[in-house]
Amino acid sequence: MKGSAPPSVLWAEQQQARTVALNVGWRYVNVAVELLLGLGMLPFNAKSLGASDYGLWVLASSMVAYFPVLDLGFGGAMERFVAHYRARRNADAINEIASTLIALFSCLAMIGFLVLAAVAFNFATLFKLGPDQGRTGGILMLLVSFQVAAGLPFAIYGAIVNAFQRTYRNAAVGITVTLMVAFVNVAVVKSGGTLVQLVAAMTAVRMLGYLAYRYNAYRVFPLLRTRISLIRRTRLKEVAGFSIYMLMQDVSVKLNYATDPIIIAAVLSTGAVAVWTVAQRLADVVLQMTNQLNYTLFPIVVDADAGNKSARLQTLLIEGTRLSLAASLPVAGSLALLAQPVVIGWTGHEYAAAAVIVQVLAVLVIVRVGSWTASTVLQGGGRHKLVAGSNLMAAIVNVGLSVVLIRIYGLRGMAIATLIPVTFRGAVVLIPTACARVGISVRRLFAEALWPAIWPAAVVLTVLAFVRDVAGTSLPKAVLSGGITGLFYIVLFLGIAIGREDRDKYLGRLRSIAGLPALKAA
Repeated sequence: MKGSAPPSVLWAEQQQARTVALNVGWRYVNVAVELLLGLGMLPFNAKSLGASDYGLWVLASSMVAYFPVLDLGFGGAMERFVAHYRARRNADAINEIASTLIALFSCLAMIGFLVLAAVAFNFATLFKLGPDQGRTGGILMLLVSFQVAAGLPFAIYGAIVNAFQRTYRNAAVGITVTLMVAFVNVAVVKSGGTLVQLVAAMTAVRMLGYLAYRYNAYRVFPLLRTRISLIRRTRLKEVAGFSIYMLMQDVSVKLNYATDPIIIAAVLSTGAVAVWTVAQRLADVVLQMTNQLNYTLFPIVVDADAGNKSARLQTLLIEGTRLSLAASLPVAGSLALLAQPVVIGWTGHEYAAAAVIVQVLAVLVIVRVGSWTASTVLQGGGRHKLVAGSNLMAAIVNVGLSVVLIRIYGLRGMAIATLIPVTFRGAVVLIPTACARVGISVRRLFAEALWPAIWPAAVVLTVLAFVRDVAGTSLPKAVLSGGITGLFYIVLFLGIAIGREDRDKYLGRLRSIAGLPALKAA
């Protein structure tokens, strides 16, 4: 049949649970490698390069962080439409969309690089830096800009792999690239290389990773063809109807979480950027550790919505919210209480000021993860306009508050400025609207999802608050204290907070994923 994909690349429903588990598992391995190396490389680079040079590097990278927005939301939309046409076994449509978007992204990448190059040549003037720092910052920005520009068209290949539910292949590439980058980082710094040489070497390694993503796409979809002759204006128009809202989401994320270093550098100093980066990196670690489930829910929500499975949507919202909070509350709560020993033990007393910021950002992580399932249900259930619009409004408020509060409260004000609009959006907009969308009350969501996750956290974190001084400034002791807190939380959550029916259900799913027979009732 014309446009048909071979059976090896078609989705097998009977293996869905196991495939999802494989994808989630590899994502966690990827995240674990990135987090462990990131936790080790940040203090290594900060101490080896110094706060000023390290802050300059972060600043240059933050300027380029807006570059991915140039995909205009087509990257996220690509996954949706590839998955749609994969279900229809229409290889021709997939190839036309891929060819069209690669051509578009190549043009956007060239335009974006030229714009950032102009900014790089005026780097010193923009941030009132000396000639040497300005020149170095400009070169760093050019290198990072080139890396990101080259990666834009290659993002299409990664989207194809994800749409074919083979995320574990992309994760394997990510792990390899992360390890290689860390090796090159240490080698260049230890050999006395300059900051420019360091970034250039890391850029070269990441460029090789792009080729690996392309290889993966052809492995999972052997019929993939990208040709100039396959470019179609109709395909661009088709995808654009959804991508505009993905673009709003991307812009909002950048405004919320990538603007901070730029504002800090403009108001305070590059050294303050380094302090902020320490706190933000720790918060990102917790976010990645506790939010992998939500990254896999979108296609499941889309399927349930398309099939008008209202009961399934209710279950996804309740269980997704409950498990997301159960994952984030003990981890983020422990980080907030143990912020000082974690920061000092990790980076030294030079960055002790980051501890207060960590406490605020840890609360922010709980809010983000706890409301993420509601956002996914709305986005997959046809309310993507609300999700995108509310996210953009929260981002605009965040930037405005940041400019004001940083002058009053310093770096802590920056963190508070982000927490306020994100909390309002989650509690007032996302959660109530998601409940209405699936047909349940907010009271039911609180009783079945929020409360079973919250009260065990309140108990174990209260105990930790009384004994946290035992950790002193020792990072190992802080990690051990947090680990013990997490274990006690698991006991309370699984043993008491949720009912026997839910426990049996979770156990049954785990046995199914592992390929074990279901337990039979006595």
